Amino acid sequence: MTDASSHDNSTYRRRRERLVQTLRDRGIQDERVLQAIGAVPRHKFVEPAFRNRAYADEALPIGLDQTISQPFTVAYQTSLLEVEPHDRILEVGTGSGYQAAVLCEMEARVFSIERHKPLLTRTKTLLDDLGYSIRTRHGDGTRGWPAFAPYDGIVVTAAAPNIPDALLTQLRQPSAPDGTRGGRLVIPVGGRDGQTMTRISRTGSGPHDYEREEYHNFRFVPLVEGDDKNGDS
Repeated sequence: MTDASSHDNSTYRRRRERLVQTLRDRGIQDERVLQAIGAVPRHKFVEPAFRNRAYADEALPIGLDQTISQPFTVAYQTSLLEVEPHDRILEVGTGSGYQAAVLCEMEARVFSIERHKPLLTRTKTLLDDLGYSIRTRHGDGTRGWPAFAPYDGIVVTAAAPNIPDALLTQLRQPSAPDGTRGGRLVIPVGGRDGQTMTRISRTGSGPHDYEREEYHNFRFVPLVEGDDKNGDS
């Protein structure tokens, strides 16, 4: 977690408060998610030319044909993850770093993969400067990050035509003795014309022990498989 007040002024704080109310009005009910949104200085994650729109509920360009997700989308996906403090969360698609920062504010342990190395380098510097402790990797997010699996949650911030098997196998298995629930994968599934937000919950140790739930439609940039030569930080 970090102290957003050290990175902005009263104007940005008021705008963030209005954004939180907008998300609440749109149906986001998880107060921990709303509190996290209210703590992250989103204006630090957008290009200077767009900072006057940083707290509008809209996606904004960040270069390399990528965007910072609409705050409602970030809040929606995070709510479906049902994050608890100290959960191990894998993010596929670091992007601007905004989603990762929200997860950090919820006291999650965040691991994030990005395929655009220049974007990842820039974003990691920003996250470090803001005091967010996130483990990052340059590589193909469709393969997950086996070294730190299993995960309590995996969130994919790009559109997938199909659900990658590697991500399913890296979800935590439920444990009856201590009541540990299975991991959750939140991923937009579909083609370029639109995707259905989907949550997959692991219910056992078998290859078919998963529960699938489908929610509202969204539009994301496509998830692309690529070279998995990587560097961790």
